[in-house]
Amino acid sequence: MQLDLATVLLQWAVGGLAFCWVTTRRREVGLGYGWLLRSTYLILAAAAVVAGRVEDADGAGAVVREVGAVGVIAGATIALVVSVVRRRAGVSGRRTVRAERRARVRAMLGERGEPTDSGDGAREFPPALDLIAPILGLVGLLGAASAVGGPYPLSAVRLVVGALFLGAVTDAMLLGHWYLVQPGLARGPVRELVRCTAILWPFEVAALLWPTGMVQVLDGTIDDGWNGLLGWTWAVSAVSAIGLVGATWLALNERSYSAVMAATGLLYLAILMAFGTDLIARATLAP
Repeated sequence: MQLDLATVLLQWAVGGLAFCWVTTRRREVGLGYGWLLRSTYLILAAAAVVAGRVEDADGAGAVVREVGAVGVIAGATIALVVSVVRRRAGVSGRRTVRAERRARVRAMLGERGEPTDSGDGAREFPPALDLIAPILGLVGLLGAASAVGGPYPLSAVRLVVGALFLGAVTDAMLLGHWYLVQPGLARGPVRELVRCTAILWPFEVAALLWPTGMVQVLDGTIDDGWNGLLGWTWAVSAVSAIGLVGATWLALNERSYSAVMAATGLLYLAILMAFGTDLIARATLAP
């Protein structure tokens, strides 16, 4: 299967927006986090469209990929606009936590009455809107699987699983930074993304090992052009990626607030290893 920039950018955008929904559906993280992710991945999807035009790829698969990328742009824009318009309502889960903390303080001070934080009755952003962009992007990735060549089922699995793997680890790193903005946030949201990354890792590695895949590179059947160096670099990247994800999970189990920042630093390295796992394999297997 070929390695092209337009497909990689679309993968990244689709996976990132999919896990944006995973986090926003919890209604715990502030609205700004969603604004950050939607804006970032919207730009990546737009870059995918531009890259596709520059590459000038032919075929129905390339057309479907570009239409899917446009759908990602539209879906992310809709979610972003609605979230901004309904910003007064805030996030219900965050309001609940604040109300509980205020109630505890009032109880300690011996004050009566229940503090309220209702969001002024404004309509809250519906997280389901965050599903529009990744669903449309999935269609684009299925088209891209035809454009990049190779056995279609295998190419489709590699692109979809790769998109989710890269999206999960990237969102986990970005969410780790968000704890600087929202320091009272519980660790549940970032733990969920780290757990998803770990669950996706074996599927990512298996899809890339499946023949014709990295197994043939490692045993020398396929010449990587570097006397096997690329094959072993890929193996180190894959093992390092899951190792760093495991270290991140252990860091998040520490009670100190600095543990979240340490986990975020580990996720920086995990992103590099994750991209190495996905892109080195595809570059090596490219015709």
